[in-house]
Amino acid sequence: MNKLRTFFSNEKYYTFFIPCFAVIMGFLVGVIVMLITGLNPKYIFTALLRAVLGINTAAIGTGKTVFNPRYIGEFFVTVMPLVLTGLSAAFAFRTGLFNIGGEGQLLVGSLCAITTAILGRGLPSFILLPMVVLAGALAGGIWGFIPGMLKARFNVHEVVGTIMLNYTGLYLSNYVLKTLPGSDLVRTAAIPEQASLQSPLLSSLTNGSRLHWGFLIVFAALFSFWFIINKTTFGYELRAVGYNPFASKYAGIKVQRNAALSMGIAGMYSGLAGVLIAVGTFSYGRVLPGFENYGFDGLVVALVGGNTAPGSLFAGLLLGSLHAAQPLMQSNGIPRDISIIIVSAIIIFVAMQNGIKFFLNHLSRSAQ
Repeated sequence: MNKLRTFFSNEKYYTFFIPCFAVIMGFLVGVIVMLITGLNPKYIFTALLRAVLGINTAAIGTGKTVFNPRYIGEFFVTVMPLVLTGLSAAFAFRTGLFNIGGEGQLLVGSLCAITTAILGRGLPSFILLPMVVLAGALAGGIWGFIPGMLKARFNVHEVVGTIMLNYTGLYLSNYVLKTLPGSDLVRTAAIPEQASLQSPLLSSLTNGSRLHWGFLIVFAALFSFWFIINKTTFGYELRAVGYNPFASKYAGIKVQRNAALSMGIAGMYSGLAGVLIAVGTFSYGRVLPGFENYGFDGLVVALVGGNTAPGSLFAGLLLGSLHAAQPLMQSNGIPRDISIIIVSAIIIFVAMQNGIKFFLNHLSRSAQ
């Protein structure tokens, strides 16, 4: 009882406990909805087990293949851009800004990566591939810096600026991609092998999945996020601005400059997500009829992950597992709306964190 009382009274545990509680309650809501509508909840968990670990429980004892590593590879392919767009949203949140423009930043990052790859055909890999990655990151950074600068100079709300740039990024990308050499109305020509993150080795290890070397970029991004926020003076200033911009300005911190730079760095993370999709998952540029919601899913990742690097990795794995399991759930008659309900419930419980803290503190006082 004393240990439980200590846990409830110590707020440092809330950062870990509340997201876990929100995830559990989100799945519980999904299970209840399935029971009410006459669906079998076990198919959620068997689909998740197969999508994440490659284990097909239905094949146990039948003589069929139980384990297929291809699912594991595809799971990580789904997770990687979600983690990066989650870092993008989280970095802006840490400065008190709301980056809803991850989708547009991802698209222009993908556009510039593909354009660099196609126009740089013939260059050696050690030159072309870094150029592709850098072009995508810088393009996303510029696309994030624009609303940050408008916020700093003219007080244009970043939500308005980023939403408008999402649509600008979509239609600009589609227009430019169709003008590249060898493109048609649906996709561009294939990029040269020297510009690709795809790996025959990783693909063979995962039974032909699309797993690629982009996971190294994800780990580098996670480390850079942690290092900037926690180990640099610039990161300290960003956190200070996020907590109280007025006190930060009084203390001499350049709030407007930091706001613009924060949105620029946030955009770079989304731009890298676009690079991974363009030259990792695929090997060509795609003309899209609409958004694929990577940027909006990144907001969920950031919220569930508490705007931290480890939390974004955890939340990206969680949301990626639900996305990867959707086709398997649908094959068992479970509509994709169930996973949307689960994610929505998780967000609601995360948003209720102040109420949850109040309830836990009340339990702590009652136990004394």
